[in-house]
Amino acid sequence: MGPGDPLGEGRRGIGRRRVLLAGTAAVGLGVLGLATKQELQRWWWQVPGNEKPRVAGQVDDARARWVAAADGNMRRGDRPSDFRIDRVIIHVTQGSAASAVKVFRDPAHRAAAHYIVCRDGQIIQMIRELDVAFHAANREYNERSIGIEHEGWIDRPQDFTEEMYRSSAKLTAGICDRYGFPADRKHIIGHNEVPGADHTDPGRHWDWDKYLRLVRAQLKTESTSGDH
Repeated sequence: MGPGDPLGEGRRGIGRRRVLLAGTAAVGLGVLGLATKQELQRWWWQVPGNEKPRVAGQVDDARARWVAAADGNMRRGDRPSDFRIDRVIIHVTQGSAASAVKVFRDPAHRAAAHYIVCRDGQIIQMIRELDVAFHAANREYNERSIGIEHEGWIDRPQDFTEEMYRSSAKLTAGICDRYGFPADRKHIIGHNEVPGADHTDPGRHWDWDKYLRLVRAQLKTESTSGDH
């Protein structure tokens, strides 16, 4: 070790240890730089003036009726710019649509879905798709998904009407088309399939085969007609 050489690598060139350290540091800085860039992209919209324009009462599906959920049951976002959307999560309200609207408007409830589909096929939108709804009991899944509630009870197959299936399938097909993910059971799941969730909806009476057929048929129709 020469004088003034605290790393103990001498004056005859850069040692192997220094090369390894430098390489590790470079990789680390590269990863850090990528992470920093991603974080900047994720939160850039929160700087004043960068938020996407919002219109009061605006809906993402033209058939929907807007009823705003309480702010305590969601958080504002800029999806898909901040979080990629690649899931639809199917729920059942375990009650009437009116009761679901009531609790989603209660900030103490701490949960709400983006949509409610009624037995007669009517759609209520309560949270914009660009915002994060607290519906999946899993933060990562909340950030990447759209939650759709269905009016009824999981042990009453008669609640899952033809009008409901068709209306919900068209809604889900539109979401798949908007965010570019496939209509399959990896990307369209039940609340019971969310990691860590303790819910059982949509239950054994929900007809997944029928639902996916309807979603795919709707996507094919929209692709053929150019109606997006």
